[in-house]
Amino acid sequence: MIGEHRYALASTWTGNRGSGTSGYRDYDRSVEIAVEGKPTLLASSDKPFRGDPTRWNPEDLLLASLSECHLLSYLHACVTAGVVVVAYRDDASGVMVEDGRGGGAFREVVLRPRVTVADASMTDAATAAHAQAREWCFIANSVNFPVRHEPTVVVAE
Repeated sequence: MIGEHRYALASTWTGNRGSGTSGYRDYDRSVEIAVEGKPTLLASSDKPFRGDPTRWNPEDLLLASLSECHLLSYLHACVTAGVVVVAYRDDASGVMVEDGRGGGAFREVVLRPRVTVADASMTDAATAAHAQAREWCFIANSVNFPVRHEPTVVVAE
């Protein structure tokens, strides 16, 4: 099925301490991200950028998007390959580098999925399914930095 899909959300800055952005230190970086019908996500900038470390930041959200997209694409690839996955956990990490001019970019993301399959005969196909998932992942196909995979496949006891 080929189609165009549209997504919408509202990002609302909630960090006005009373004087708006009158100075760099005069406002919070608090944001609420809302999608109709879903729980509101509390966000901020990362702590080094004067943000609230208890809230999600854009870098966390990008990493989460890549990890979840691979997970969902991978599960689909496994169904197609006849692999029964009984558990999946990804310990993902990413590196962002500042450019010294106020900006920056991610250098890379590494996904480290640990997949548990139902039977030892599925191990090779489970490992191979990561390549198919990479091709199918909309988010990984949308970024301009490498998304590497270091998967582990184990058999359920």
